[in-house]
Amino acid sequence: MDNDYFFNFWGSDWTLFGFIVFVILLIAGWRIFEKADKPGWAFIIPFYNVIVLLEIVGKPWWWLLLMIFVPLGNLIWGIWATNLLAKSFGKNEGFTVGLILLPFIFYPILGFGGAEYQGPIGKE
Repeated sequence: MDNDYFFNFWGSDWTLFGFIVFVILLIAGWRIFEKADKPGWAFIIPFYNVIVLLEIVGKPWWWLLLMIFVPLGNLIWGIWATNLLAKSFGKNEGFTVGLILLPFIFYPILGFGGAEYQGPIGKE
């Protein structure tokens, strides 16, 4: 097997594909923030994007600390926040599973689709 073929195939084609998926997810996240009446640019700022997301779903900013410092906290509170995000846009738990397992499909559906922000569900 020719090593140049291996590196050209996995290097350039998959890198381009990954970059395209990254850009689509970036634009979808930007649109999700705008649908929730938050600045779209906030999606691209590390840590601040999580604080804004927590505002969108109706949870306090200190959840970010739980996600950072509590072992497995990022997994637990991240899934919970994702569920609240789906519900804030009128979606159900099945959509949450899609957001977690197939984010490259479900985040664009949320961002570009007809889902409307219904307010922070986490404050109920």
